[in-house]
Amino acid sequence: MREASFVKQNKEKWIGFENALNNNAKINPDDLASYYIQLTNDLSYAQTYYPDSKTLLYLNSLASQAHQKIYVTKKESKNKIISFWRDEFPLFFYQYHRTLLYSFLIFMAAVLIGVVSTLNDDTFLRLILGDAYVNMTIENIENGEPMAVYKSGSQVGTFLGITINNIRVAIIAFALGVVFSVGTIWVLFSNGIMLGAFITFFYNYGILEKTSTVWLHGTIEISVIVIAGCAGLVMGNSFLFPKTYSRRVAFMKGAKDGLKIVVSTIPFFIIAGFIEGFITRLGEQMPWFLAYGIIFISLFIILYYYIIYPRLLHKASTLNIEKLKAELIPKPELA
Repeated sequence: MREASFVKQNKEKWIGFENALNNNAKINPDDLASYYIQLTNDLSYAQTYYPDSKTLLYLNSLASQAHQKIYVTKKESKNKIISFWRDEFPLFFYQYHRTLLYSFLIFMAAVLIGVVSTLNDDTFLRLILGDAYVNMTIENIENGEPMAVYKSGSQVGTFLGITINNIRVAIIAFALGVVFSVGTIWVLFSNGIMLGAFITFFYNYGILEKTSTVWLHGTIEISVIVIAGCAGLVMGNSFLFPKTYSRRVAFMKGAKDGLKIVVSTIPFFIIAGFIEGFITRLGEQMPWFLAYGIIFISLFIILYYYIIYPRLLHKASTLNIEKLKAELIPKPELA
C-alpha cells in the first residue's frame, strides 16, 4: 500500500484519537486500550514500509501521548509517589539496561586503568589522589589507623556533606551528557581511575582487606554513580541516535528520561551518606560478618531494584498485554 493510501485510510481515526487526547476527554479505559493497540499496529506497519517518513514521526508522537494517557487514566490504588518507585520507574528503566551495561563497562575499564597505572608508576597515585591525601593516608597507615579519615568530623556533618557532594556528582554526570555523552564518559572515567588507584594504594601496603570499611558506604555510592552515568548516556545518545524521532523530540525525551533516572538515585545517595556518616567510622571495630553483611545487602538492593525487579515487571507486563490483546481481538468463528 502506498503511503498516501495508508494515511487516507486511517487519517480520520488518528485525528479523532488525537483530539480526544488533546482535549483531555474522558475515555473509557477499555476503549483506550483498544485504540492504543490499533495505533501501535499502524505504527509497526509504518516503521516497516515508510521509514523516515513524516507519517512515522506523527504516529510515534501520538503513541507516546496515548501511552501517557493510559498511565494517567489507570486506577491508582495507592499514593502516586509509592506507585512511581514501586511500579512506574522500574518498568520504565528496563528499556535502558543496555545503556546501564555500557556505563558499567566504561567505569570498570577506568578502574582497570587506575590499577595498572598505579602498579607501574609510583607518581600516578599522587597525580590522581593528590599529595595531601596520599601523605595523610600513609601517616595513618604508619599509626595503625588507615581509615582514620572516616572518623574525623561530626556524624551529622559528614552525613550531610557526603550526601550533598554525591548528589552533585550525579547531577554533573547527567548534565555533561549533553555534550554528546563525552562529558558523562569523562566523569565515569575520572571516578573509575580514582577508585582503581585507591584500591591499589592499599594493596601495595599489604592492607587491601581494610578497604572493606570503605565498601560499607562505597557499594551503594559507586553503584549509583554508574547509574547516574547511565542517565547522562541516555540523554547524550538520544541526540546522537534519534531512531525514528526527530533529533529535537528524541533529545527532549532523552533528557526527560535521564532526569528521571537521576531522581531515582537520590534516596540511595542519602542511604550511602548515612552509612558513611554514622557506620563507616565504626567499621574497624565491627565484626567481619556484620560488615560484609551490610556490603552484600547493599549490593543486593541495588541489583534487585535496578536489574532484577525491572525484568520481573517487564515480563509480567508483557504477559498482561498479550492477555489484553487476546481479549480485544475477536476470535474467528468456526464454520
